[in-house]
Amino acid sequence: MVKHSNRTGAQTTLDILILAAGLGTRMKSSLAKVLHKLGGQPLIAHVCRTAALLNPRNTYVVVGYQAADVKAAVEKEAGNDRVAFVTQAEQRGTGDAVMAARGELSRAQSTVLILSGDVPLVRTETLRALLDQHLAENAACTILTVRLENPSGYGRIVRDEAGRFLKIVEQKDASVDERQIREINAGIYCFDSEKLCAALERVKPTNSQGEYYLTDVPGMFRTDQEQVSIYQHHDAREVSGVNTRAELAEFENLLRRGTVRRLMLDGGVTFIDPSHAYVSSEAQVGRDCVIHPDVHIEGRSIIGEGCEIYHSARITDSRLGNRVTIKDHCVIVDSDIADDCAVGPFAHLRMNARLEEQAVVGNFVEVKKSRIGRRTKVMHLTYLGDATIGENTNIGAGTVTCNYDGKHKHPTVIEDNVRIGSDTMLVAPVRVGSGAVTAAGSVVTEDVPPNTLVAGVPAKVKKKLEEAEDG
Repeated sequence: MVKHSNRTGAQTTLDILILAAGLGTRMKSSLAKVLHKLGGQPLIAHVCRTAALLNPRNTYVVVGYQAADVKAAVEKEAGNDRVAFVTQAEQRGTGDAVMAARGELSRAQSTVLILSGDVPLVRTETLRALLDQHLAENAACTILTVRLENPSGYGRIVRDEAGRFLKIVEQKDASVDERQIREINAGIYCFDSEKLCAALERVKPTNSQGEYYLTDVPGMFRTDQEQVSIYQHHDAREVSGVNTRAELAEFENLLRRGTVRRLMLDGGVTFIDPSHAYVSSEAQVGRDCVIHPDVHIEGRSIIGEGCEIYHSARITDSRLGNRVTIKDHCVIVDSDIADDCAVGPFAHLRMNARLEEQAVVGNFVEVKKSRIGRRTKVMHLTYLGDATIGENTNIGAGTVTCNYDGKHKHPTVIEDNVRIGSDTMLVAPVRVGSGAVTAAGSVVTEDVPPNTLVAGVPAKVKKKLEEAEDG
């Protein structure tokens, strides 16, 4: 927790309140607005991540519509012990949302930073600058504002002749002259907690919406001769909320373009067609990687150096080593690929699949919850589930590990230097010993001893093989 100092030298503690109770009717969705995803993460997750970087004493999230789902999204991002939740029983405006947290804030004796759960791009640096101004001016309230060419739909900032804050007026309550004002309220505030809670008692729903407006509070402070500060920010997009599906798509494009540009300029990554590549802002991509069109690198994936990822591959929450080649149309989810491996085309790795160095997985191969050893090749039309495969082994086309008996999953173990013939069925649980060979079309229902050839349905030992030299 960081304490901040005002101009008198007194220290103040920071608490953060995130408003996330509403449905968001303009999204035209049954899903709460803050649960819509940007860059693969709910909007509220982005806000929580930024808030955490300010190291507050407490973070409170006001929930209402689909409260359980919003709580789950916040806890996934922030952890159970980092956030407390406050319930707004009825969505009756922003003032009512803050009043729902009044019990916590009235005892806080802190600076309260109020954020909206649908403003995902706001930067920590911007919020720190807002806090610094609030404390430097010893203000009861500081409002973050921006100027828009088209301010329609937003609350306007009305100033007096000297340019000082006078009031905030909502669009539906504004006069014709007030609607010409281009400076708008971004919905991000700093408050003295005690003064905020006292003022909330006086907020009344005397507006066309019949709601309790948080925006009435700064006007009350002005009437009471309290200091109300305005922090005018230069980047409207950064502090804008997501209100419609069209805006969500615009934010997605903005986030994607920013990530790709950063990787090209700072990371030394080549994009064959930057306008047709998607990389999560949380992903890491190493120097000298080449990314082809329509590639999706999602979640917290980590791509090593010198990799090449071809057309329409999708990599989610996975880790690639150095000099890995991912060919066209592969899907790789929650998996690990070591250095100098090749995958695809049309391969599917999932559920903690692991490829060791120089392993090769070819076209139309699915690997699920399995480990493929060093220099092992699985080239064609194969399913490997719940399997452990050793080094220098070759898996023939059409091989299937029959891991499911209708009730339970069973493991298959294939040791080093094994040759599995095409169209082999391995009925788990089963082990194939080191140096063994299965003939094409075998159905293996019993363990295969090391250095033997098995064939048939069911497979039986046909002969003993000479042991291969090590290495």
